[in-house]
Amino acid sequence: MTEIRAYRETDEAKVADLWKAVFRNPPSWNEPRLDIQRKLAVQRELFFVAVAGEDVLGTVMAGYDGHRGWVYYVGVDPAHRRQGIGAALMRRVEEELDARGCPKLNLQVRASNPGAVDFYRRLGYSVEDRVSMGKRLGERAKRNGT
Repeated sequence: MTEIRAYRETDEAKVADLWKAVFRNPPSWNEPRLDIQRKLAVQRELFFVAVAGEDVLGTVMAGYDGHRGWVYYVGVDPAHRRQGIGAALMRRVEEELDARGCPKLNLQVRASNPGAVDFYRRLGYSVEDRVSMGKRLGERAKRNGT
């Protein structure tokens, strides 16, 4: 039986290993343990894991700035996909954001991952006419790998 629950510090190694398996060839600044620590410092209550016993099968992180919500690191162990775990993680984070008054949830998908686009479409998300832009900030960000 899979349970969706809040992330615990004891999950760190298993989550890091899962992300390495799920998110292949990440940019150098996406170091799992650093990303986990950053999330725990800001809205840690929006970090969830799917577990079966002691096994971490999936994750989702979200944030809400009072205007829009964002979702990150939705990933399910490849051996446990197509069992509803990803959808359950998304439902949980949607419920949490909705309870906070969040009117809209955004996410980004790598263009090289059409399977993820299809997954989110099945959950009611749509591709929007936007340009995704980013900027790495300062020397501190470069040292921390963001």
